[in-house]
Amino acid sequence: MTLATCSKDCIPSARVVLLKEYSREGFVFFTNVNSRKGKELTENPKAALVFHWIEFARQVRIEGEVKLLDGEKADQYFSSRARDSQISAWCSKQSSVLKNWQDFEQAIKLKEKEFYNTQVPRPDFWVGFCVIPKVIEFWQEGEYRRHTRFRYTLIEESNWKVEQLYP
Repeated sequence: MTLATCSKDCIPSARVVLLKEYSREGFVFFTNVNSRKGKELTENPKAALVFHWIEFARQVRIEGEVKLLDGEKADQYFSSRARDSQISAWCSKQSSVLKNWQDFEQAIKLKEKEFYNTQVPRPDFWVGFCVIPKVIEFWQEGEYRRHTRFRYTLIEESNWKVEQLYP
C-alpha cells in the first residue's frame, strides 16, 4: 500500500509499505520508528493510504489517525520475519544517509556474530502502527472518465455517512 505522512512542518511524503494486517480497528504496518515515516507519524499521527489495482481499474483511499501498537504485536511480527531480515533491521539506520555500503555489511556481520545460535530479539526502535480509518473512498474506473466514487466518512463508532462523488 502507499502510505502518505506529513511532517509537523506540513511537508508531505509517500512511500510503499507492506500492509501486515487489517481489521475493524484499522490497517497495520511495521517500521523503524527512527525512519522518516516513523518520525513523521510520531510528530503528526495522521496518515493516508492508497491501494491501487490497475488491472482491476480500482482504488481505495483511506485517511485516518495513527496509533502506536503495543510491543507484543511488534514482537509477534518481528519474530515471524526471516532471520536475515531481523538482523538487517537491527543494522539499518533507516532513512539516514549511508556513506559506505561496506559499513552496513560490516554491521550485519557483527550482529550475526552477536546473535549466533540465539533468537534475534526485536529492537526497541522496530514498532507497529495502526491507521484508524476516518474516511474511506472507493473508486472504480469508468469509460470516458465516468468513474464511480463513493466516500464513507465515520460519523461516530460504526456509523458511516456514505456519499457518491463526482469523478
